[in-house]
Amino acid sequence: MVKAKPSYEECRLKRVEENKKRMEALNLPMLCQALRKKPSIEPSHEKQVKPRTVKKQEDVVLRRSSRVANKPAPVYNGVILVRVEIPRRISSKRDLSNRVYASDEARARAVEKAVKLEARLGPEHPTFIKPMLQSHVTGGFWLGLPGYFCRRNLPKRDEAITLIDEDGDEYPTVYLPRKTGLSGGWKAFAVAHGLVDGDALVFQLIRNTAFKVYIIRVNGSDQMKNLLNSKSQISEPVQSI
Repeated sequence: MVKAKPSYEECRLKRVEENKKRMEALNLPMLCQALRKKPSIEPSHEKQVKPRTVKKQEDVVLRRSSRVANKPAPVYNGVILVRVEIPRRISSKRDLSNRVYASDEARARAVEKAVKLEARLGPEHPTFIKPMLQSHVTGGFWLGLPGYFCRRNLPKRDEAITLIDEDGDEYPTVYLPRKTGLSGGWKAFAVAHGLVDGDALVFQLIRNTAFKVYIIRVNGSDQMKNLLNSKSQISEPVQSI
């Protein structure tokens, strides 16, 4: 006869009994009871914090110079302290809404006229053309110069370079060779001549530290007067640096 399979409950009870025997063999019930007992923890000895004693003013011995040791101590009770308020500098944001940008066609026409003017100046003195951008004539007022021109013709250290316009007026600027550009003084030149975005400037190095500057307006009003006279007035050739 085929033996009947034990029921689920019988299997479960058998497995429970086996587990109990294993726990007793490992002495787990005794360990559980030992863990349940809370050990008596002795209170830790807290550090005794001494109260801070504040010395009275009359108990403090003031250190005084020997020159005024015999004189009475000064009394400052009647001195009124006046707080000096330094006004904070408020930086106003630049209004860039009125910027006028030149069209590509107008910019190209100004550069084309500058190229013709540069050809008329001749090869006696080094020249280059610099079209104006918004960063040159508004905001930062920084004028970067062509790197090849600076390395070949301009000083290798910080130097004052004079810009001479077509009327003969001179404007000193600061040339920074590490950045190959004009910093201080360029703003005065740009503002005095009303330079705008798209204007094309022809720089002619007439001396080691002096540029003759010709302005070609983007709106068509070229400033090329007295060009031949200005060429004849140039007497000093550029010396090698």
